[in-house]
Amino acid sequence: MADQKTLDIADVERRMRGALQALKQEFSGLRTGRASAGLLDPIMVEAYGQTMPLNQVGTVGVPEPRMITVQVWDKGMVSAVDKAIRTSGLGLNPNVDGTLIRLPIPELNQERRTELTKIAAKYTEQARVAIRNVRRDAMDELKRLEKDGHMSQDDHKVVADKVQKLTDKVIGEVDAALAHKEGEIMQV
Repeated sequence: MADQKTLDIADVERRMRGALQALKQEFSGLRTGRASAGLLDPIMVEAYGQTMPLNQVGTVGVPEPRMITVQVWDKGMVSAVDKAIRTSGLGLNPNVDGTLIRLPIPELNQERRTELTKIAAKYTEQARVAIRNVRRDAMDELKRLEKDGHMSQDDHKVVADKVQKLTDKVIGEVDAALAHKEGEIMQV
């Protein structure tokens, strides 16, 4: 077999790490009792006939440890931003003052902390599923390469083992990120 082809392991790893990065981005939006501009990152606003991220309709600021502000650029968008924040499930109660929206960050009670750890676990499971999907795509590609005669059974097994080890490693990192975030949330 002169025309040996193989799977791009670096591309598989890049895609798996992308799922890990997405998880970390989701985690930045989970509140730990202190104000963070990243808390509002997942919020999408219905604006100008389309859905767009909150930070594209206003400036997000953190003037003090327990307060987030959103300076909405277009006065007509204030009610849409207010609605998006209220329906986001973050448990925030916006106070509107002209084009400035103040978001006091309430102290987390035990019930809310438990709820946030459940949300973190849900995000983690989505990341695991995304990583497993990348693994499945890689394994399907390996089967196709072997079937088409571009790869021997032995090479298939060696590369499949590499893909599995990479999957286990990245899922381990996802689990470690979850453990860290849960510790952060439960810290009083």
